[in-house]
Amino acid sequence: MSVNKNMPKMTMPEPTLRRLPWYLAYVRLLERRNIEYVSSTQISKEINVDASQIAKDLSFLNIKGKTRIGYEVSMLVKELTDFLGFKSRHTAFVIGAGSLGAALMQDSGLSQYGLNIVAGFDVDPKLIGTHVGGIPIYDMAQLAQRQQEYGATIAILSVPVEHAQEATNVIVSAGLKAIWNFTPFRIKVPDDIVIQNTSIYAHLALIYNRMSAKMK
Repeated sequence: MSVNKNMPKMTMPEPTLRRLPWYLAYVRLLERRNIEYVSSTQISKEINVDASQIAKDLSFLNIKGKTRIGYEVSMLVKELTDFLGFKSRHTAFVIGAGSLGAALMQDSGLSQYGLNIVAGFDVDPKLIGTHVGGIPIYDMAQLAQRQQEYGATIAILSVPVEHAQEATNVIVSAGLKAIWNFTPFRIKVPDDIVIQNTSIYAHLALIYNRMSAKMK
């Protein structure tokens, strides 16, 4: 497999960027099994993405497989990990330490992808001062102060929907640079703030809708 570092990378379409973690998860499994090479056809069979699409996606990273051999697994793991930013450490706060926020704080898998959750924040006196998985829960009023202390750049938003925009405003004022929004509310942020919406309720609605369509 070759990786041409001198070739400029093209602007990557979002669907491609969403597929790259699928490839990484699979080739990491192969690496743990001491498998040295894998073809796009083999990857295709395992993750149900067309082999030609896989090759096209990897070409955005200037990665090309060898004819009749495929991609070198260890190099593919390294290149995908580096490109996706999973090798770097990103410090994050969880905003809203209820059931969903607490579950995210206890998800050790996130740390494997470079996300280091160092604190949670809430307005509930019963939660403030406690710990979840060894991570402290602070008063939301301390967000700016704690941001200076921890240097967090990412906020994971998991508050009740009616408080989503209010909490967002506090996050922005505190100086965090990105928000991973787990609420179904379409929050508004300044242009220099990165936002990613991940509504489990929207995905649940899609499941229900598609199940209903298949049962007709």
